[in-house]
Formats: sequence, structure tokens, C-alpha cells
Amino acid sequence: MKLSLASIALLAASASAFTTSPAGHVSTRLAVAPGETKASEKVVQAFADKPEEDPEFDALVKSNFPGAINNRDLATRVVELLEEKGFDPSNTLLATSLCADELARVLEDEFVSIYGNNFNLGGLSGFPFAGNTGWGAMSAHVPDDGFCLTIHGPHVGITKEGQIGKVERSGIALVDTCCGSAVAASNYLKGITDGSANINPRIQQFTDFQQGAVQELILPFGKRLARADERMRELPYALYDSQEVMVTDIVNSGKASIKQGLAVLGGIQINTAPDQLDYFHPLRFDYYDADGNLVENMLPYLR
Repeated sequence: MKLSLASIALLAASASAFTTSPAGHVSTRLAVAPGETKASEKVVQAFADKPEEDPEFDALVKSNFPGAINNRDLATRVVELLEEKGFDPSNTLLATSLCADELARVLEDEFVSIYGNNFNLGGLSGFPFAGNTGWGAMSAHVPDDGFCLTIHGPHVGITKEGQIGKVERSGIALVDTCCGSAVAASNYLKGITDGSANINPRIQQFTDFQQGAVQELILPFGKRLARADERMRELPYALYDSQEVMVTDIVNSGKASIKQGLAVLGGIQINTAPDQLDYFHPLRFDYYDADGNLVENMLPYLR
């Protein structure tokens, strides 16, 4: 493929935007503002206007996703655990690798209202497409002697009637697919496993390279999804396992950039109707110290 001079200049400019700071120089360009309110108090404020838990719908979600908890309970438990380690709104940078879908902003916005600014590492289906370069840039923006909370994972919808892979959206009569990128990748994979697919030789074209990457990254899970009792229920877990490999590699490669400490929360976002609380199935909650050592698995405290 030939690139024009203009395209090369554009790519160079994009790369320079994510260039990490030289050793010894700490950037705080995101200007995380000092907070006077404790994070635990901000959780109460963040969910003040959210709906109360619906016991019947709560049971429906948990019957389909055992281990899931609503976002209010998730935020409460995460913040309490991190406060014990020194995380607060004035010294913590939030970083997320979540899908581009607006429904993925629900969880993101809830944690932004607690900790402040967010550095976006993710793209379609929640894969960390910002990669090592994005992680390096994000690390440079963590406040001096501060912490980073990274949240990552794919998402899936569930309707009030319990249909998985669909969700009611605000202002739209159609009960829509969720996650669209994941379902498209699943359909592509199904076509390969049953022999009906037309392989696209232009899968990595720049105009849709993220979706092309999602389709390739899910290829190893063809048999797993084909054998699943409920393909749409299993799909986000297959995507998570694929993403976890990438996230772990990125975190391990960037250990030297950790300042005071790093918490990594991974799992499945479960999007619901606008009048219901969203849910999250936590699958990882790790804490790394300033030297990049994994010192605690905090996942049991979220269950």
C-alpha cells in the first residue's frame, strides 16, 4: 500500500501526540484538579439520581451472569478498597479501555464523577487499541506521587425480558444490538466455522481497521462459541479473555512507568435499559506497587 506525503505527515503527527515524556520529566498535562471531597462521598453523589435496584431485574441479570453486581455496588466497593491504599480524587488518574459505544460511557462517566479526568485507551469492543504508546502517554499524566485506576473490558446488553445481546436505548424505539462490534465479529467467526464466509482480503484497511482487528482477535474462540449453550452470553467472556492477554502485556511492558501504585479492574460491562442500573461482572482486580510488583488480588472483596 502506498501512502501519500500528507498521510505520512498525519501519521507522524498522531504518533507525536502520544510520545512519552523523557526520563526524569513528569507530565501532568491532564491537570487533575485537587478534590476536597472524599471518593467514597463522591460515589453517593454520582448515584444520587440513578434508579434504585429492581429486585426482579437484579435476579434476572444475575441468573444470566453469575457474579455480576450493579454499578453502584461496584463503585462503592472499589472506592472503599482503593481509599485504604491512598487513592483519592486529587491524586488518581482514571484510565479506561472500553468500547466506543455510548452505552460504555455509563460506567466510565460514573467513575469520572468520582476521580475526575479519564484517559481513553480503548476502541471497538473494548480492546486497548492505544497500545503501549497510549499507556506510556497515560502514565506520564498520572499526578506526581499519584495512582492510576485502569478499568477495561467488553460490554453486552440485556433487555428487560432477558434477551442477551440486545438492549433498550434512550430515544430509540428499536431494541438494538449490544455490542454491535462484538456481534459483527461473532457473525464473521461463525461464517468461518460453518464454512459460509467470504474472507475479506482487505480486513486491515485503515477505514475499518479496529473492526478488522476484533475479527482476527476472536478467531481462536470459534469452537468455544460454537459449543456454547448461549452464544451471546459466552461472547463477551471470549472477548474478555482475548483482551486480557493484550492488557496484561501492556501493563507488564509499562511497569517502570507506575508511580505510587496501579489498580487494574477488568470484567464485563452489562448494559441495561435507561431506567435500570447497569451491571458489571468483575473478573480481575489487581493492585501493583510503585515497583510494578503485583502485591494483591482484590477480586474476592468485590464478590
